[in-house]
Amino acid sequence: MSATIVQPVPVTPEVRSIPWAPIAICALLLVAGYFPVLTRLFKVWSDDEDMGHGFLVIPVALYVVWLKRDQWLSLPASWNWLGIVLIILATAQLVVATLGAEFFLARTAFVLTLAGILLFVGGLPLLKEFLFPMAILVFMIPIPAIIYNELTFPLQMFASQVAEHTLDLIGVPVYREGNILELANGQKLSVVEACSGIRSLLSLSFLSLAYGFFTESRTWLRWVLFFMTVPIAVITNAGRVTATGLVSEFNPKLAQGIFHTMEGMVSWGVAMVFLVAFHYLVKRLIGDHRNATA
Repeated sequence: MSATIVQPVPVTPEVRSIPWAPIAICALLLVAGYFPVLTRLFKVWSDDEDMGHGFLVIPVALYVVWLKRDQWLSLPASWNWLGIVLIILATAQLVVATLGAEFFLARTAFVLTLAGILLFVGGLPLLKEFLFPMAILVFMIPIPAIIYNELTFPLQMFASQVAEHTLDLIGVPVYREGNILELANGQKLSVVEACSGIRSLLSLSFLSLAYGFFTESRTWLRWVLFFMTVPIAVITNAGRVTATGLVSEFNPKLAQGIFHTMEGMVSWGVAMVFLVAFHYLVKRLIGDHRNATA
């Protein structure tokens, strides 16, 4: 008599169809409840050059959700009433923010309400699946003015100092007083808040998250790419200020108007190239190390 060993068949999670109707209802209620907040936010994206990337945030977050649809659709349905508590707290935050004209609290209440909805309809597993796209949504919200001012001034001073030393090294006479550079031809360059580099830092940080998600599977390396945006953005902005001072020495018109705007775009492009190059270098080093220890 022989025994037959039956191998267990792996059970794959059942992937449900997308519940478009509940999603549409929740989305409509969310937009209706936060319509004044969202309309003001759209205006900020249009008027504030620091927040021009805001128009890309929601499409990118939705695309990430779409790519991960098999994961969150395979999760078992599990209600969590703590989601209602979170929605109530977010609503209270919105009321307080509206009464006090505190835009940052009103805008973050939108993200908290969305988290509460996810927690209520799908529990912690569903909320966990949506953590990354929700983290992306944070970049559509301008940082509070008090934090913005604390960040821009040190960045202005750093860019001014780097430009002063670099121009001096290449033989261009320059005198710095605070964040103002005075050249030998009498041209004065003021490194204002818009030239602090905070603009490229915000947009580059957002794009580094999207770039890391789409091109890198290792979580630790995604974090490295994200944090590398800080030195890259600061250094490239200091280089832009230096380049502006250099061209102003020969032709002051090249540091104004459309030319100045183009310099900012080129600086942002260079920063993105540096980020991609850094990613490529790290991957090569990791590959070489693996080959050496194999």
